[in-house]
Amino acid sequence: MKISKLNIDQFRHLENLDFDFTYQSGERKGQPLDKICFIGQSATGKTGLLELIYEYNLNILNLEVINGRHLTGSRNGIKLVKGEIEFLINESSFTQKNEEVFYKNRNYKYENGGGSVENLISIQDKNDVFYFKSNLISDINIDLFAKNPIDLIEKHSADLQHIEDEFKHKESYGVLFNDIVNDKIWLYLLNDILNYRKNFTQKMSELIHKGLLANAKKLDSEFQKWQKDNPNVLELFAKEFNPILEKLNLEVDLVNTEYSIPIKNKRIDEIIPIQNTSTGTKGLLLSFLPIYKLDTKDSIILIDEPERSLYPDMQMDLMDHYQRLAPDAQFIVATHSPFIAASFEPDERFILYFDEEGKVAVRRGSSPIGDDPNDMLYNDFGINYINKFGQAKYNEYLDLKQKIYFEKDDNIKKEYAEKLEKIGDEYNF
Repeated sequence: MKISKLNIDQFRHLENLDFDFTYQSGERKGQPLDKICFIGQSATGKTGLLELIYEYNLNILNLEVINGRHLTGSRNGIKLVKGEIEFLINESSFTQKNEEVFYKNRNYKYENGGGSVENLISIQDKNDVFYFKSNLISDINIDLFAKNPIDLIEKHSADLQHIEDEFKHKESYGVLFNDIVNDKIWLYLLNDILNYRKNFTQKMSELIHKGLLANAKKLDSEFQKWQKDNPNVLELFAKEFNPILEKLNLEVDLVNTEYSIPIKNKRIDEIIPIQNTSTGTKGLLLSFLPIYKLDTKDSIILIDEPERSLYPDMQMDLMDHYQRLAPDAQFIVATHSPFIAASFEPDERFILYFDEEGKVAVRRGSSPIGDDPNDMLYNDFGINYINKFGQAKYNEYLDLKQKIYFEKDDNIKKEYAEKLEKIGDEYNF
């Protein structure tokens, strides 16, 4: 499922907004965008748009019909939003306008009545939606990652036995990653790693009980045989996660058994408890693991403020890392960062702004992908990136250039030129 169009007649403070989420030119003209970026100052409704798209997804994925003719199900606020939204579901267009749905050449309306009930969208055509909120980084979400894997296995053994089946055969769709994510979701994401850790511990105990501790060569040989049929699943995650951790001088350690996903400082070769890592590192782990583990094929992934607590050099490549993990998903992000925004084509950027009447309006981006962040701030964010102190110096710089042009005295002109050069070098004018 990918969103291709959104028209809002009225939603909260948003009125009469049209979003065309398709490529505007080239070979893919008319197809849904692979990634979408919302830019805009606070209160323009970026987060509200993410919430709206997420709720629309939940509603659509869980729609049911009576006798194949009429929509049914409990009404919620999203059905009452005035407007129109269009998705592409396995090459079939799905359109909902107010409370009427058009799908596979049929119209459906909400009506009361009895009869046989079935899903409007078949199970094989459904793809999940994932929403990472800006408050994702919390002590509650980090708690399980700070626990010893064996302790987790013992404490949650009953849940872990059935957790894979629960997620594969779930009855409702949509996973929300906010500040309090259900422990079962984290356990599901860690389950492969925990299973490996349990089997590893059992195998090592078995080899030790065989008396191989005194024969290191034999112990290693027996373990390598076992390892061949039982690869360390953490290695696969580390292969994806380590490239972005590298800039932090960190990596996933494959030897330590104290944590499910142990993080090591490469410089001092020491494990850092996840609760003691930076806020940005915690946020990366809490978003990367779900996107790595969950089935994201043809899914929508919404991320609010992906740049949170990350240094600019990390922000510049972040979308590339996310898309590498989920190449077939559609990413929709809301950001205040020109470094994140520069990862998007102009057609993929939607700038929300207040018009002359104080209403929220929308326009597409203009800066090319990869543009200088200062140009991005000026062109798409609508911000003069030089503050009042810099502006004063720039005005002084311009004034000196004018004085040099009109000055007749060579000594004074030289003095002006030296000041001009000094300011130019200092501020890169």
